[in-house]
Amino acid sequence: MRRIRLLQDEGGITEGVIWKQLLLFFFPILLGTFFQQLYNTVDAMIVGQAVGKEALAAVGGTTGTLINLLLGFFVGLSSGATVIISQYYGARSIEGVSHTVHTAAAMALLFGALLTAVGIPLAPVLLGWMDTPADVMPHALPYLRIYFAGMIPSLIYNVGSGILRAVGDSRRPLYFLIVACLTNIVLDLLLVLGLRLGVTGAAVATVLSQTVAAALVVITLLRSETMFRLVPRRIRFHGRVFLQVLRIGLPAGLQSVMYSLSNVLIQRAVNGFDTNVLAGWTAYGKIDSLFWMMVSAFGISITTFVGQNFGAGRYDRVRRSVLVCMGMTLGTTVAMSALLYCFGDWMYRLFTPDPAVIEQGMMILHLLVPCYFTYISIEILSGAMRGAGDSAVPTVMTLVGVCLLRLVWLGVVLPMRHTMTTVLLTYPITWVITSAMFIIYYLWGGWLKRCIRRAGMPPEEARR
Repeated sequence: MRRIRLLQDEGGITEGVIWKQLLLFFFPILLGTFFQQLYNTVDAMIVGQAVGKEALAAVGGTTGTLINLLLGFFVGLSSGATVIISQYYGARSIEGVSHTVHTAAAMALLFGALLTAVGIPLAPVLLGWMDTPADVMPHALPYLRIYFAGMIPSLIYNVGSGILRAVGDSRRPLYFLIVACLTNIVLDLLLVLGLRLGVTGAAVATVLSQTVAAALVVITLLRSETMFRLVPRRIRFHGRVFLQVLRIGLPAGLQSVMYSLSNVLIQRAVNGFDTNVLAGWTAYGKIDSLFWMMVSAFGISITTFVGQNFGAGRYDRVRRSVLVCMGMTLGTTVAMSALLYCFGDWMYRLFTPDPAVIEQGMMILHLLVPCYFTYISIEILSGAMRGAGDSAVPTVMTLVGVCLLRLVWLGVVLPMRHTMTTVLLTYPITWVITSAMFIIYYLWGGWLKRCIRRAGMPPEEARR
């Protein structure tokens, strides 16, 4: 029998200089997210150049929004498992980590099967509900159905990489994504350009590359000799742990659904314009992903950092890490915004040579990119609160400040002034309002003390 090691503290998260530890954790996540976005972007680039703007609109905009809506709920739900694992790992609880790992694996298998079973037959209904243009539908439908067929490996990879990141290993998920990205590029070239399979080939390439990533992460967990080792016969729902996961993950999952639902409604509003606007919006989404993968990497970093330090009772490092992470995110956001604003035209030409599409895309970029900095408080503060176990209140603030307000804007303001600029303004307006709510709650909401009491840990004063 192999001996299970108690601790593999690769990142030194509960010790050391905070900004250095955050960066050591952040960069592999950032690069991993980059490669995850890259293979989706490669699909859009190859399909847009080889098939046309209708296919580009299908691969990125319409189908991507729907996939994020349905997949986002599970990813948010499984984030509860990541938080619980990081807390148990910080507290050095072998049983707690093991039970959470096997519960998370059971969730991936169950929800993956459900999404496949529901998504394939309902794909035409979902696309029709979004008012997908008639010239885009023949491309969007096969892409969406094939993507749904590969939901199980997609969820397995998300859960497995979340487990590794929760214990401080952000490097191996990066390596797996690099392999998956290279696989996707080769398959795109073969299936889309070589065999001329169009969006069908792009979808098959994406699913196969996700399967490769899932296989790699499963092999890693099976061969691990640490407390987070995966044993197939132990995969099941552990009741107490599952309830803990639901307490943190369910609000995050609902928040993701509402976020995505508001984006679905925005996508539906965009679909009401012509194909040039739709294609420009789709290409902008790929450029825009550079910012989101950066800010999401900081959000994942602070969640795990806070989770492990909270589990270890290092409340001083919890508070200091939030300030450090906010400063790092702000500086990076300003620099990225400047680069995107100045070089956006060149980036659009990677997706399409059509000048009308580029013109529409640049209008979108010039309006939204300068507003990125107004969002970062939402990502970092909500990530920190989730890491300590406070998920419900941040979810309510996001639902009200972002999702509900977007629905009101689209339902009331857009009909009075039906322009693309009106659609776009919903983003900065909701970011500013929600950020203000998060800052007030973080400073004066008493969230950390409540988390400490709920966890039955010594009060903050006793740790000073």
